[in-house]
Amino acid sequence: MHKQVLAHREQRLVPHSGYEWLYVLAGELRLILGEREMTLRPGEVAEFDTSAPHWFGPADAEAVEILHLFGPHGDQAVVRTGPTAANG
Repeated sequence: MHKQVLAHREQRLVPHSGYEWLYVLAGELRLILGEREMTLRPGEVAEFDTSAPHWFGPADAEAVEILHLFGPHGDQAVVRTGPTAANG
């Protein structure tokens, strides 16, 4: 399980082996799963087989904070965001 704060990122649907569970802590999460699209709010959960093309990220300009639980292939997770500039 990982706690993640996601900022805006490129929307690119990808399939891979495994299973994922997402729990929204703060903000709004946009989840695209195949041809379905949904917005999750704090306290809401999504779980899905990752063999379906999917993408998730902030639903608006604000970051979203989530708990992200991976299935057996979690060690193969790919982070699809780049480094952020240091606050100075």
